[in-house]
Amino acid sequence: MKKTAIIFFSLMLLGYLSHAQQDSFFKKADAFFKSNVTEGRVKYKEVKQNPSVLNSLTDYVANADVSQFSSDEKKAFYLNAYNLLVIKNIIQAYPVDSPMSIDGFFDKKKQKVAGEELTLNEIENTKVREVYKDSRIHFALVCAAKGCPEIAGFAFTPEMVNDQLQQLTIKALNNPNFTKVNKSKKEVMLSEIFNWYKQDFLNEAPDLLAYINKYRKEKLDKSFKVSHYTYNWELNEADMHN
Repeated sequence: MKKTAIIFFSLMLLGYLSHAQQDSFFKKADAFFKSNVTEGRVKYKEVKQNPSVLNSLTDYVANADVSQFSSDEKKAFYLNAYNLLVIKNIIQAYPVDSPMSIDGFFDKKKQKVAGEELTLNEIENTKVREVYKDSRIHFALVCAAKGCPEIAGFAFTPEMVNDQLQQLTIKALNNPNFTKVNKSKKEVMLSEIFNWYKQDFLNEAPDLLAYINKYRKEKLDKSFKVSHYTYNWELNEADMHN
């Protein structure tokens, strides 16, 4: 009986410590993004000069035990993990003008995530897209390029992740620099993201125009033509002169 009680309390303690570490991760990640993201751009130079907080966060990402995480805990964890590892991979090669200048940035370079060796593409596709089937993640996962939606200046948290995804999707689809509306030509030009992941959006709406209208404050008429503009792979670095 005594041995059973010891085992029980040991498991309780481990669970408490695990939850405390998880809570600490989300708080530290939130502080990191708040400090190093400005107007949707990243202060790569400053992070490169003082990478200790980022290294601490990615160390947690590498060894986290997500086996007991809830669905929303995993969702927030992997969204944060992706964005943190993108930043880490950039500063390892910094100065650099684009993620595409780094060989295998998305599809070859592996990093440890919750005990698994994964590429950025594998985090996106196998841990997020395939599991959650939530198109809004495309406005949250940011690939270090100006063509991406603006990176959030906060961490995703289990309690808020779905509200945060909604917020970011509304922001992107109402941002004239991301969703380019020409009223006189009755045309809307969308990011190549809508081409590359078209089916993700069509799983939630009959067509792309209907999809963006779900989130736009000013709806577009059905007669609007949809096209795509060229993706800008230039690094999404903060302009520190402003």
